[in-house]
Amino acid sequence: MFYFQLVIMAGTVLLAYYFEYTDTFPVHIQGFFCYDKSFSKPYPGPDNASKIPPVLIYSLVTAIPTLTILVGELCAFFTRAEGTQEKTIVTADCCYFNPLLRRIIRFLGVYTFGLFTTTIFANAGQVVTGNQTPHFLSACRPNYTALGCQSSMHYITERRACTGNPLVVLSARKSFPSKDAALSVYSAVYTVMYVTLVFRTKGTRLTKPTISLTLLCLAMLVGVVRVAEYRNHWADVLAGFFTGGAIAVFLVTCVINNFQQLQPGPAPPQPQRPESMLGMPMVTLPCVESPLEKLRGDLRSPRSHDHQPYRFPATPDVLIPSRSISSEV
Repeated sequence: MFYFQLVIMAGTVLLAYYFEYTDTFPVHIQGFFCYDKSFSKPYPGPDNASKIPPVLIYSLVTAIPTLTILVGELCAFFTRAEGTQEKTIVTADCCYFNPLLRRIIRFLGVYTFGLFTTTIFANAGQVVTGNQTPHFLSACRPNYTALGCQSSMHYITERRACTGNPLVVLSARKSFPSKDAALSVYSAVYTVMYVTLVFRTKGTRLTKPTISLTLLCLAMLVGVVRVAEYRNHWADVLAGFFTGGAIAVFLVTCVINNFQQLQPGPAPPQPQRPESMLGMPMVTLPCVESPLEKLRGDLRSPRSHDHQPYRFPATPDVLIPSRSISSEV
């Protein structure tokens, strides 16, 4: 099963790579109305020129959960009682993982899998829908005269209607859902659930809420910036929030069981010896046969060679006197 999980992880990474950096899955070409105001916002520049560039987002969604899980597991491992630590067999009966290392690999491995899964979901939605960004017409630069746009109700379905940079136009066709919003919310929700379920803070009740709300606010800020810079619509950001949050909740609750430690099944109860009930050894007494039981056994034993049971004489119901009736007359 361990090697099978590695194969699944490798396949997820490859699929995310093909969605992101190749044209294996072509983007759906969706038409637009002439002079559509919802797509006529000014071009904000490439994503690297944003106030929150993708490099910063990817760094935060990788570093913050990793550091949080490492610190949490180290603190939990050194403060946990020795009898509650688990020992897990990984391969056959020869290879064992340290409980600390096993939990870290399990939580970070599931988080990494969810990170690539969120990327796949977001890219798949963008490729299938092909929804335009608010600055699509600024990036497309259509020739309205050649397209015959006489009114704003004229719908353009020409695939070669755009005269702008093809790479910029292709990027402007990937708006729904917002991938940056999905990744940021996935990272925030996963980390918040870890902090809430694993951290044990004594003496203060505001530490976990402060950390959780800070992470969620940072994730929401990413979506607000995407909308403010005309890179996504509000619907795109909300769809990204839902996608990332749903994946995080599913993985935490259904895959790793709310970050709980694996407990071995209860051992079958062993029969308790009599001497252990009182806490001291019991004195063994010789078995003495009761006289009544001995007499009963003798009566039930055979009396003859033909194994016929001994029968007592029947007791008369009326006692007859020994003297004759004639002597009394």
